[in-house]
Amino acid sequence: MKRINLTNLTILAVFLICSACQKDYHTIYFDSSHEVSGKMFSLEDITPGLPANWDEYNYVVLEFMITTPQRFNVGFTTDYGYNEVRVMSYVPNGWNRLAIPLRFYRQPPAAWHDLAGMYNQPRHTGWVNLGDGSRGPLRGVDSIGVRMRVPIGDQEFRIRSVSLYVDDPGDVYLDDTPVVDEFGQWNLGEWEGKILSLEQLTEEWEAEDSLPVDTGEYQYSKFGGYMNTRIDEGTGFFRTEKIDGRWWFVDPEGYLFLSHGVNVVQPGGGGNAVRIDHRPNLWKVMPPEGRGFNPEQPDRASFGIWNLHRRYGDHYREKAIDNILNRMNRWGLNTIANWSDDEVRLQNRVPFMTQLGGLGIDGSLMGLADVYAPGFEGRIDAAVQRSTERYRDNRWLIGYFTGNEPAWQGIELRVVDLILQESDDRPIKQELIRYLDEEDTPDRRTDFVHDTFRIFIETVDDALKRHSPGHLNLGIRFGGGAQDNVLEICKGVFDVFSFNSYSLAPSHELMDKFMEITEMPLMIGEYHFGTVDRGMSQSLWQVDTQEERGIAYRHYTEAAYAHPGLIGTSYFQWADQDLTGRGYDGENYNCGLIDVTDRPYPHMADAISETSKRLFDVHSGNTMPFEHVLERARGYGSIPNLWNE
Repeated sequence: MKRINLTNLTILAVFLICSACQKDYHTIYFDSSHEVSGKMFSLEDITPGLPANWDEYNYVVLEFMITTPQRFNVGFTTDYGYNEVRVMSYVPNGWNRLAIPLRFYRQPPAAWHDLAGMYNQPRHTGWVNLGDGSRGPLRGVDSIGVRMRVPIGDQEFRIRSVSLYVDDPGDVYLDDTPVVDEFGQWNLGEWEGKILSLEQLTEEWEAEDSLPVDTGEYQYSKFGGYMNTRIDEGTGFFRTEKIDGRWWFVDPEGYLFLSHGVNVVQPGGGGNAVRIDHRPNLWKVMPPEGRGFNPEQPDRASFGIWNLHRRYGDHYREKAIDNILNRMNRWGLNTIANWSDDEVRLQNRVPFMTQLGGLGIDGSLMGLADVYAPGFEGRIDAAVQRSTERYRDNRWLIGYFTGNEPAWQGIELRVVDLILQESDDRPIKQELIRYLDEEDTPDRRTDFVHDTFRIFIETVDDALKRHSPGHLNLGIRFGGGAQDNVLEICKGVFDVFSFNSYSLAPSHELMDKFMEITEMPLMIGEYHFGTVDRGMSQSLWQVDTQEERGIAYRHYTEAAYAHPGLIGTSYFQWADQDLTGRGYDGENYNCGLIDVTDRPYPHMADAISETSKRLFDVHSGNTMPFEHVLERARGYGSIPNLWNE
């Protein structure tokens, strides 16, 4: 690996000695009373002799310690401005040597089929999000800035070196104390309720097992609809109806139904360890063989599965799934939403949704499919048939999603440029060239992307009507929203317009527009809230405490159902994400209803139950939604251009 050559060997020697003794560092004290808190340092003060022109380098390596898993921004001043990315550490309270690829600072994110995969970039001791900051050349680099938005508590950041590399030097956790304990918990922090022994954990499991399961307080029908609201005998499947200006699902037996759900429902969710070979010192101990570890897959393990073995024994799945469904019934959740375990869904005890697969969505096309390729319709038909054959006659299935957060929306001109860079034999490129030969304008380039999308969703919908005619087309779960002309394309194709909306409360103005243009009912496919006390990053919307997570849930969910067009919400997700980062994009959010030790978060469980009791009256307009605005809650939008204000 090529590394910078410091001109003064004496300085280099002193730097290395001080790094080894871990005393020579610069400190930032994040002030929780500020909207943005941070500090800039001259690079000369941190690493003397560092070059100002970084053109020949590909990685910047930071050696730092931060006392919180909360995301923070790291930027560099250049001759052209200030380039910045977001960083999350997997080793809060420990020293971290993290290598950040410089392409993240120089250029827009690489193409991918969905937003998470495009913007989230995993490393071994942390992960980087590219959704914030300017991009451009790294010349005249003279200072580093580190800042945080609304710090949760008065935290510290210490940095002791910045270095440059041509080749990837890898990432290293530099301390001796393992980051993850034997239960899969954060080992470098403490909190009320942390599990310290198996005896303690067993007592808590037994206490939960003794709780009654009584769905009577929610007045649900067999399929989760509302008793005393039967409008007909039903069609045998879920459908939608607009009654007195308000949209509803109707369950298979004719009862009005609102889909109150959660995503990624599965036994042992969360607690996965991946890329173990690259960072073995993060874990105190690995799960035993056959109890969360498979020697044929030595680079991954599951503490969530190990904890289920501890709770139920080696034949844990049946009991674990039964407990999941009991929890849902106890809390009033009546929908197993997207990305969930098929064995859980097919218990046919709680209505569910699922997503079609194998549709040819292409990452290099930012989530489009090459609809112009020979045989496209046949491949879609076969894929839809495979995806639906096990569910065709299942009355518990509400419907199918056809995609998730396509990345092309809003950057159509970049998508066209990417298509034009494809090989000449790609049918989508050939069709684009023919299309632009007639007239090449920005509007026509955008129209080509939208026409391609229209062909895709219409082809999928035709196949869905053939192979699973009783079930609903739930749409494509747009990330945040959709342009008016995209909404027009969706009109008449989907049965429900679905979108993911990470906010403190969904915008009724935006929902009004969606409903007006599409003339369809609406569903929110993802939202969540998190904090930092368990060693995970705070999720896309942060609050200060676990109690505030429950408050935020009630505020958001009831505000959503107060809209006459909203008939479903799906919280993301059932269990916390993996403490040391999920496999494909590195996310490690505290967003679960369940923690890694298979225990519910009490404030979330209570909030869900209280809201479940109120949703029918809120949506009917008979009850005002719960309202409690958390003034310090903040989202994932761009950090304000502030320093210590």
